[in-house]
Amino acid sequence: MENNQTTVTDFILLGFLVSPKMKMILFGLFFLFYTFTLLGNGVILGLICLDSRLHTPMYFFLSQLALVDICYASNTVPQMLVNLLDPVMPISFAGCIMQNSFFLTFAHTECFLLLAMSYDRYVAICHPLRYILIMNWGVCIALAITSWACGSLLALVQVVLLLRLPFCGPREINQFFCELLSVLKLACADIWLNKVVSLIASVLILVVPLCLVLTSYTRILGAILKIQSGTGRKKAFSTCSSHLSVVGLFFGSAIIIYMTPKSKNSEELQKILFLFYSFFNPTLNPLIYSLRNAEVKGALKRLLRKESSKI
Repeated sequence: MENNQTTVTDFILLGFLVSPKMKMILFGLFFLFYTFTLLGNGVILGLICLDSRLHTPMYFFLSQLALVDICYASNTVPQMLVNLLDPVMPISFAGCIMQNSFFLTFAHTECFLLLAMSYDRYVAICHPLRYILIMNWGVCIALAITSWACGSLLALVQVVLLLRLPFCGPREINQFFCELLSVLKLACADIWLNKVVSLIASVLILVVPLCLVLTSYTRILGAILKIQSGTGRKKAFSTCSSHLSVVGLFFGSAIIIYMTPKSKNSEELQKILFLFYSFFNPTLNPLIYSLRNAEVKGALKRLLRKESSKI
């Protein structure tokens, strides 16, 4: 029975294997991006809460996405910044499992939220006269709760399967955070079940939602081409292209990471992909939605004018 017990009490995240000078440059760059992530998504959350014109289903889902992105980045980036300053500082076993659990929860939830957002756009453009009836607040809240619940449940299954494994050494994780596949490599037992469940989860949260999103946008594109008004066609295309950009960045990088064959020399490439998937995406999302969305920019201008009038 003793061989089945966990003997490793902490792990060391190797992070980026670069020179000390480069680590300081990366620290400044990542800290700047992290600040932009918090500010950008925080501004979107604030605007949606404060401006009644943005109290619509589309912006409700966008606020949920901004919340996930803030949690997403905050789960991994602070630890990464600490490791850049002190590479030998270990993370406890419990802390590593918690970080992995939160990462999986937020990643899964974002997949389902992007699917819900595509359904919202499908109803808005393909069934505009029934939009208010179909996408009522009850449906919107139910879709958001379902996204969080399914994301959390799938993460819980993977974490429970991870906890059943013994870890008796080594302690070094060749990643900048406690990513599931990297942690599994250190297990002192057969991990075939974990790999099978991870593959099934990847299909459920990546392939199936992506196929549904693409199906929705195929129909949306057909509906947009039928719009007679040039202004209406441009507005619909602008909104949907912003969402498609986010979908492409998120699902594209995730599928490359989890569903493509791995080579022994691809660990550093995997770090870059994970960096883009878990860090740069949350930074880019508010820029994509705000720079290409007239309503968000209008809400920001109204808020700034209101604040300047108080001074």
